Amino acid sequence: MTHMPKLNRRSFLTGAAAVGGGLSLGMRLPFGGNEALAADATPEVNAWVVIKPDDKVVIRIARSEMGQGTLTGLAQLVAEELECDWSKVSTEYPTPGQNVARKRVWGNFSTGGSRGIRESHEYVRQGGAAAREMLIAAAAAQWKVPASECSAAKSVITHKPSGKKTTYGKVADAAAKLEPPKDIKLKDPKDWKIAGKGLKRLDTLPKVKGDPIFGIDIKMPGMLTAAIRDCPVQGGKIKSFDAAKVMKMPGVKKVVQVGDSGVAVVADSFYNAKTAVAALPIQWDEGEGANVSSETIAALLKEGLNAEQAYVGNKQGDAKAAIAGAAKKVEAVYAYPYQNHATMEPMNATALYTADKCEAWGPTQNGEAALAAMAEAAELPVAKCDFYKTPLGGGFGRRGRTDYVRQVVLIAKQMPGIPIKLIWTREEDMTHCAYHPITQCKLTGGFDAAGNLVGIHMRISGQSISASLAPQNFQNGMDPVVFQGLNAAGAEGQYGYNVPNLLIDHAMRNTHILAGFWRGVNANHNAIYVECFMDELAHAAGQDPLAFRRKYLKPKHLAVLNAVAEKAGYGKAPKGVFHGLAQIMAFGSYVAACAEVSVTDGQLKIRRIVAATDPGYMVNPTQIERQVAGSFVYGLSAMMYGECTVKNGAIEQTNFDTYNVMRIDEMPKVEAIIMPSGGFWGGVGEPTIAVAAPAVLNAIFAATGKRIREFPLMNHDLRTA
Repeated sequence: MTHMPKLNRRSFLTGAAAVGGGLSLGMRLPFGGNEALAADATPEVNAWVVIKPDDKVVIRIARSEMGQGTLTGLAQLVAEELECDWSKVSTEYPTPGQNVARKRVWGNFSTGGSRGIRESHEYVRQGGAAAREMLIAAAAAQWKVPASECSAAKSVITHKPSGKKTTYGKVADAAAKLEPPKDIKLKDPKDWKIAGKGLKRLDTLPKVKGDPIFGIDIKMPGMLTAAIRDCPVQGGKIKSFDAAKVMKMPGVKKVVQVGDSGVAVVADSFYNAKTAVAALPIQWDEGEGANVSSETIAALLKEGLNAEQAYVGNKQGDAKAAIAGAAKKVEAVYAYPYQNHATMEPMNATALYTADKCEAWGPTQNGEAALAAMAEAAELPVAKCDFYKTPLGGGFGRRGRTDYVRQVVLIAKQMPGIPIKLIWTREEDMTHCAYHPITQCKLTGGFDAAGNLVGIHMRISGQSISASLAPQNFQNGMDPVVFQGLNAAGAEGQYGYNVPNLLIDHAMRNTHILAGFWRGVNANHNAIYVECFMDELAHAAGQDPLAFRRKYLKPKHLAVLNAVAEKAGYGKAPKGVFHGLAQIMAFGSYVAACAEVSVTDGQLKIRRIVAATDPGYMVNPTQIERQVAGSFVYGLSAMMYGECTVKNGAIEQTNFDTYNVMRIDEMPKVEAIIMPSGGFWGGVGEPTIAVAAPAVLNAIFAATGKRIREFPLMNHDLRTA
């Protein structure tokens, strides 16, 4: 299980030693030295591993757990190199404040883009390996034998010549005093015994028992609760509000302005806070954004489809010339809407502010960004602040933002010494998101007289996430995130097709509605655009979609596609059942899907989806299977129901009655094929989401003859054309 962060400023390093009676093992990592001291002058200890006298092992995990299983996967990697007893492993979160104080010894705290394991696997394994070598060295010193004669397995150290044995807990004290090894050799994955295996997740049983404390669950002595209303139009401001109208309502303690655009009511309960803030008279200055609607946004994007200026993300040959001279041309325009993250746990955080320190507790996908946001809001040095991370009740990219953290600190700052928990209402959460970016895409392809594909031009018109959230990531004005799954980087390249003349470009068209990172991000609509258009090209050429793709796909892309086609029995479906295919390379992994659907009297039944993933290496195959299935719930919900519309500058969908998600009876059977080819580390949680929708859409075309190019599906009649 994951231990709940302590609700005080005492260092967890001190607490582990004093309360648990254990010692941790020192080591150096590339992020900084180990010269710092813990808060009570305890000598520097290990970043990753704590061994207690009873041989229990606590592994520290910097990345966030939001249901995706990263916590267990990273613990498996550390435990594998540590050679510990997996049955005695638990985990805990360090804090970003401790990370900064220790020269970022835990590395990156950000959890998104399927990077939790693929970007930290090496250094966490080094942490486990270093600890193992130090434990062995400590035992060898006690026995006065060469360490080379000793080995470790399941938290037991054995001196092979004499048969002497000891446990990790008995030598942890001595090991902690040793110099960490400088040269660390990691195991070959073929020798893994803990990593690479489908072990049960460490957080499943505690969740079943209701043990984890999520941010929304936090309770503290004297704590008050706040609810907030922000301007319904993003970018708008407050003109005025009448606090006196609600001050006498039950439980209300204070009404406070939050920044330029928000007002919060602080009360003795969430119910009283949200009731009062809903009744609070507020006058808004909604700004120019109030003139924007879904129709004006669509017109803006449509203009970009044929604009002269565009940023080039992938270019080979001369696509425009090749298409102009083609014997046959095919053109299609697709459109993808704004979509909400819709996490089950709405945004929330708890803060305690005093004049010389500020602490906050809650769910975040980026602990260091949360720390920076709270320090800025508190107007205190980072060293006087810290953020204690809880498990996340859903993230999907939304909790990479820190707006709710900033808000709770600004509220707490106006009530020093009192813990304040801010909880967004569902309506506030749904209408103040940073949404999956809205885009349109015009695709044009050309064939020569012999039926060979000679060129493709793919023009994306729409929003840039980086423009609103991370402008520092621009590359000469271009947003690389736009081209997820489409670029030519690497030996195989993300774009999987060998097309002699290719042009993929982006006409940036931003609106006042914030675009944000959303599980799978731009790969979701890019996969629809590429894979549905490849189906269109295949049918235009009079060729089977699988055979057509096989002529142009690069090897690793083709391998996963062949795998799903074979297992699904592509081309051999029973009467009334139809198949659709899709593939993409994104977040470091190659993925494909074959969907099996039927459509009866316009009613869609997604019967089955076979998915293949090549992530290079796999850490927990059971968890990968669950990630695939879970990503399909999200991706198919988006395809069928996910649409946020804009009226008078504001998002219209305010709750799940107007923003629907899949129900259990709509979920297809999912069969996952895991086929790691080695040599690279890919992601799992986000790549597969992208292929679910285009595979189903292509199957719908096979079933009905209708090509769906605008989403969601709920807006379309699927009766046979």
